[in-house]
Amino acid sequence: MVYLTRRYRFSAGHRLHNDALGAEENRRIYGKCNNPNGHGHNYLLEVTVAGRVDPATGFVFDLPKLDGIVAERALEKLDHKNLNLDMDNFRAQVPTTENLCLEIYKLLRGPLEDAGADSGMQLCRVRLEETSLNFFECVPDRAARRLL
Repeated sequence: MVYLTRRYRFSAGHRLHNDALGAEENRRIYGKCNNPNGHGHNYLLEVTVAGRVDPATGFVFDLPKLDGIVAERALEKLDHKNLNLDMDNFRAQVPTTENLCLEIYKLLRGPLEDAGADSGMQLCRVRLEETSLNFFECVPDRAARRLL
């Protein structure tokens, strides 16, 4: 198995707010991230796939194909969007970076693994950097892959 990681960038805004909680509780939990007008981030996304090296091409996966799938399935849905308003899943779920990381994994897993089925390629990791101080990773094991 060889692992291939590719980096992407996108910008998006969000407000961390749970409608089931009161205003004071939301402010206590989410602090300045509960700003009614939201706030934004310049995210760094890393997508890692693994598979066998194709003896004919020497590649684990064709980079333009990887870029196209990530662009179509994730970046076009996220870049310069308000996650609370523009993403259906985040209308009822708090758009934390943890939840966003899981959502990106779900958006990419099927299309990437279908495209790499011949080599047994798998999506192994989605890493999402929100700031220079914190990042989140979705690295499901075999049992967890069934739940995502």
